[in-house]
Amino acid sequence: MLPVLVVHGGAGFIPKERVQMSCAGVQAAVRGGYSKLQGQGSAMDAVVEAVTLLENDHHYNAGLGSVLNAKGEVEMDAIVMDGRYLASGAVSAVRKVANPVQLARLVMDKTSHLCLTGEGASQFARSMGVPEVPEESLITEYARMCWKKKNLAADANPVECQMGKMGTVGAVAVDAEGNIACATSTGGLLNKMEGRVGDTACIGCGGYADNRVGAVSSTGEGEAIMKVTLARLILFHMEQGCSAEAAADEALAYMKDRVGGLGGVLVVDHQGEWSVRFSSLQMAWAAAQQQTLHYGLNTGEHFTQNIDDPY
Repeated sequence: MLPVLVVHGGAGFIPKERVQMSCAGVQAAVRGGYSKLQGQGSAMDAVVEAVTLLENDHHYNAGLGSVLNAKGEVEMDAIVMDGRYLASGAVSAVRKVANPVQLARLVMDKTSHLCLTGEGASQFARSMGVPEVPEESLITEYARMCWKKKNLAADANPVECQMGKMGTVGAVAVDAEGNIACATSTGGLLNKMEGRVGDTACIGCGGYADNRVGAVSSTGEGEAIMKVTLARLILFHMEQGCSAEAAADEALAYMKDRVGGLGGVLVVDHQGEWSVRFSSLQMAWAAAQQQTLHYGLNTGEHFTQNIDDPY
């Protein structure tokens, strides 16, 4: 069953013209991350590689393509967690960094802290030699269009305006040694207040990994996810004997019933059993295990092919 990698491109609604590329992107990311696992790389190497590829793809709300805050600027959050020692690193409200997930890993590896935010995160990035990129290089025309519709058009379609808000990306993995990791990255909520931090950077909310249980990467309505600490809640249900799928369903149902929140999750247990579950309209996802590529978008979809077959 091992190794295994599962990747998502965010829960929410994907416009028809962006569906093909959103699905292709998660498949490319899972192939890239899985190649790390095949080369004896760690679960952490795999999830960071997969999320980095998604951050570099402008079809997702993370890294390049991040949505804009109320001032029309990019502020990003990311987290990684290593299930061996419950080690974690995160950054929030970070600017001018192309790959926040890599910076989050540096926080984990090079500091005694779990999360750095804002200018402090930027100073740390510079001290680690992380290149600073122009903010404009992270802003796409699509993100600018969504922001303008939200702020300027009295008759703007609210679904179209908010369709990028849940485009968080993430990954979970178990490597050949049985070690578990997760990573999640996002540009946050469209038109958010400056300085807003969502679920992604909060341990137990946007992600959690524990070798004794499993790993989760969350996506969806950030404030709702934080209220129920969604990632840790799922692992709690697994500790009580639930399967990955049952635990995810129970936690997502609780979040919807208790706080009216929608979202999606990737879940894997320590044996490599995995599940993709979401209460939103759609979630682009892909998984790789035993040389098989799994993928889907809509509820109930689950396609497979040999991972070595062409796209």
